[in-house]
Amino acid sequence: MQFELNITKRLRCGGDEFLLRSRFATTDAALVLFGPSGSGKTLTLQAIAGMLTPDEGHIRCNGRVLFDSAQGINVPARRRNLGYLFQDYALFPHLTVRENIGFGLKPLFGRLAKRDRDRVEELLDAFGLGAVGDQKPAALSGGQQQRTALARALGTSPRLLLLDEPFSALDQPLRVRMRDELSRSLKSFNIPVIMVTHDSDDVAAFAQSVVIYRNGRVEDIHSARELADSGQNLAETLQKQAEKAYA
Repeated sequence: MQFELNITKRLRCGGDEFLLRSRFATTDAALVLFGPSGSGKTLTLQAIAGMLTPDEGHIRCNGRVLFDSAQGINVPARRRNLGYLFQDYALFPHLTVRENIGFGLKPLFGRLAKRDRDRVEELLDAFGLGAVGDQKPAALSGGQQQRTALARALGTSPRLLLLDEPFSALDQPLRVRMRDELSRSLKSFNIPVIMVTHDSDDVAAFAQSVVIYRNGRVEDIHSARELADSGQNLAETLQKQAEKAYA
């Protein structure tokens, strides 16, 4: 993956102003945006997805310009072909698992084409959801809900998968298991991913590169490969950086 982002966004909440200044580039297939809550990670993810329009700057993915304020380019979210896994999964409660997965494939009017129905069945099988395909989200476990949301995000064969705190809604034992399941799924589908988290265990499990956020800005960027080559550990590096920041 070739990804480049350089954006600025000012937001107001009451009398307070938050300034997001985010800039990084990577060729790695697994990038993690890491930092404390409220540091600008999710805002950056939303800008990539097309859910938030930056004031200025640009976003490019594999040579495709998704946003460029200077050129007047802002590709609509529905045309960016990016998968998005929300923190709370955002499943439609009135739809079955099968219908949730097929939602992004369904035309505005009419039914799914046969190839899309086949795609839904493939995803049900791939994520072990065949037995609950006709159930609604309220009847599912946390792990099943996450797998349903992930299957839906992958349904349109996106160029890039965006994950917003994918394990925060799970208890610790399930979180560990779902990390393993998500890791296997991503390898199976061979899709690049950008993940938002404030959990260093997520970084250790997924990151090829990690972008450190603090107070709306990118503070540092680390490559897991480069750190390993120099005899350093990514988790320890992040811990030392956090201790220094709060000293």
